[in-house]
Amino acid sequence: MSIAPPGQDAPLTPAGLTDSEATERLRKEGFNALPRDGRRTLPRILADVLREPMLALLLGAGGVYMALGDLKEALVLVAFAGLSVVITVVQETRTERALEALRDLTSPRALVIRGGVRRRIAGREVVRGDLVVLNEGDRVPADGWVAEGQGLQLDESLLTGESVPVGKVACGPSGPGAQARPGGDGLPFVYAGALVVRGTGLCVVTATGPSSEIGRIGRVLSTLETEAPRLQLQTRRLVLGFAAAGLAASLLATLLYGLLRGGWLEAALAGIALGMSMLPEEFPLVLTIFLAMGAMRMSRARVLTRRAAAIETLGAATTLCTDKTGTLTENRMRIEALRLADGRLARRGEGGDFPLAAGFRELAELGVLASAPEPVDPMEVAFHQLAGPQARHNGGRSLVRHYLLDPLLLAMT
Repeated sequence: MSIAPPGQDAPLTPAGLTDSEATERLRKEGFNALPRDGRRTLPRILADVLREPMLALLLGAGGVYMALGDLKEALVLVAFAGLSVVITVVQETRTERALEALRDLTSPRALVIRGGVRRRIAGREVVRGDLVVLNEGDRVPADGWVAEGQGLQLDESLLTGESVPVGKVACGPSGPGAQARPGGDGLPFVYAGALVVRGTGLCVVTATGPSSEIGRIGRVLSTLETEAPRLQLQTRRLVLGFAAAGLAASLLATLLYGLLRGGWLEAALAGIALGMSMLPEEFPLVLTIFLAMGAMRMSRARVLTRRAAAIETLGAATTLCTDKTGTLTENRMRIEALRLADGRLARRGEGGDFPLAAGFRELAELGVLASAPEPVDPMEVAFHQLAGPQARHNGGRSLVRHYLLDPLLLAMT
């Protein structure tokens, strides 16, 4: 691998791994992705729903009514409980599928060099030893060190919390002497999840997936236990309180009936009936149904609720703070007009065609020469598209030196 620093002779493009080497490492070391043990399958969703104390109370009350021979009351309770279970399971299953689709959609892609050819691959297919090309706006797909860099600055706030970008320096093809931690200027190390805010570079991947710095954070976060929602805790206390009171009243009624009238079977049935009459089965029914209905209403507004209990947290919010991050665009540009030094002007036609006369074609070719040979910036891509494939040969001219935009030189040269 021949690497030259900025301002010196342009280096030859390194070859990187071969396809067979990358495939073998991917087979041995696995995908460049964090473990996803928390994926909720249909049986797990059903088990979580049935563990809710409100539904357990409804099903338990229905079972008692059925044991007592009151089939009508039992069917009503079981039907409402079953309806709530079906609504909740269907809603949360749809949410899980949508989240899976979003994960696949937002999975970062990486520009790697394999066998001397640049290609875009899924970020999860990056392997140790890959050569990754970094450009402005890219997310670093894996940990590594910078072999070639030109004004490279990264936002590592995802790892360090510092929003100020840090500069990266190239350490050459021999690699760094030792590994360092994220943060700090003038280091040759890059980390998965960092955002390239300026410059370009070429990095060699050293760690992927769980072995990366962000993977270690993910392993720590996976050990955290989720706290039960406040509404669930309050309902559980309410249910236990009524259950204790009902049990005490049931035992007292059974004892009094049996001692005073002597019929212990009738006493037991009377005690159970009294205890059941004191259980607030309407409370869990109403709360469960309303949470499920709330999840359905939110889904119509394109708001995904992974757990119905999260609706309680949203309902308890009194202030919502939002941040306008900018206008949604396609991140694509197109040249609409060219103007020569003598004042002549050429505009794109209504059909999108842009015929170039002699002077304007030379201007478009100069725009290509002022852009990167493999453009990523939308403006540079627009110049390449305007000039056409023939301009990529640059008339036999070759890149000698490349100067990035700098406060001392406000132009890319």
